[in-house]
Amino acid sequence: MRSDASKATRRTTARAIRGLAIPAFGALVAEPLFLLADSAIVGHLGVPQLAGVGLAAAVLQTVVGLMVFLAYSTTPAVARLLGAGRHREALAVGRDGLWLAVLLGIVLSVLGIFFGGWLLTAMGAQDEVLEYARQYFMISLAGIPAMLLVMAAMGVLRGLQDTKTPLIVATIGFAVNIVMNFSLVYGFNLSVGGAAAGTVIAQWGMAAVYLVIVARAARRYEVGLRPDWSGVKAVSKVGSWLMLRTLSLRAAIVLTVVVVTAQGPTNLAAHQLAMTLFSFLAFALDALAIAAQALVGKELGAGNVASVRLLTKTMTRWGLGFGVVTGVGIAAISGVVGWLFTTDPGVHAALTVALLVMAVGQPLAGYVFVLDGVLIGAGDARYLALAGLANLVIYLPLLYWVGQAGLGDTIPGMLWVWVAFSVGYMGARGLTLGLRARTGRWMQIGVPARRG
Repeated sequence: MRSDASKATRRTTARAIRGLAIPAFGALVAEPLFLLADSAIVGHLGVPQLAGVGLAAAVLQTVVGLMVFLAYSTTPAVARLLGAGRHREALAVGRDGLWLAVLLGIVLSVLGIFFGGWLLTAMGAQDEVLEYARQYFMISLAGIPAMLLVMAAMGVLRGLQDTKTPLIVATIGFAVNIVMNFSLVYGFNLSVGGAAAGTVIAQWGMAAVYLVIVARAARRYEVGLRPDWSGVKAVSKVGSWLMLRTLSLRAAIVLTVVVVTAQGPTNLAAHQLAMTLFSFLAFALDALAIAAQALVGKELGAGNVASVRLLTKTMTRWGLGFGVVTGVGIAAISGVVGWLFTTDPGVHAALTVALLVMAVGQPLAGYVFVLDGVLIGAGDARYLALAGLANLVIYLPLLYWVGQAGLGDTIPGMLWVWVAFSVGYMGARGLTLGLRARTGRWMQIGVPARRG
């Protein structure tokens, strides 16, 4: 009887994970798909255009990525309150997160207008590459508030155990993005500016849909739409450690781009394509992490420690398996996928090398992303932040060696960049996360005290 009950529990757990992770996959890959669409459409304009968009996209992803705490702090907070049966407070947390997203989006857009050109130049862009990067970046600034709103709203819905709605919104948004980008780039001959404008339009459409959904849910539970500034402050305070954690991740990515930019435009273009594909796969693997955030937060809010342990074990195993599958897939397409983006043979060769290294590291990436989600869901933000700094300290000497090796715009240059990132950096993350998960100190039972 006990064995039957245990099997039933495992089946229920697996069903809950699939119910959140599968729809989350579609919503999570929306932003990488936007960038893949931009890369595919812009790539046929030429290598300088592709390299410029790649550099600008790296900066935009870094800026917006630092704000991921809008989702990552909201999801477990809402989930814990939901697990404790406090729906009204859960929606109040979500509302305050949306207001914080609006404020941060406006501030970041204004800062980008004044300092964006300087930042692109500081990263090593020159001549045509700099011109195209600046054009794409400046137009894309108009979409930053929308991107942050989408991020915060997805966090609210995930905390409410709803990942199907974000999937629908993301699917429609991606379709609109493709049509708009192709029409503006080729129909109206707007070059990289058209790709940026099409993406901005799609992002604001998604944000508008999310605002309507959250507003309706708030009215249902009689939660006012005006911000509670103490709540906004609380959300920002909770997210400070997560921002530091994300800062270390983005620093690693940006510094990698700086090293590749110094190698030359061919490697930069190939790296941009490889990193976009890595982001796509990372978000696919992160679907399990989102399920972890939502389910772990809910179960800890309800005080179910045994369920949390079972969830962690199951999702870690699934993460490793999923990493194997994605690794085999990326290796299989490594020699042909480049034709979707450019006809340049140099970019093809460099991209193939990067993708083969990436494929080897995919099981490790699956392990890393799942454990990251578990610890975020448990509210272990301080450890994640400090571990992120330690990982960066390990990675920097590897990256420095690659930069000083003088490999230039060559296949070995691309090879060692991706060995350093996919094996060295991700390996450090796997070690620090794995050691923490083996302890029980990351489990925080119940719901933190909050205003009434």
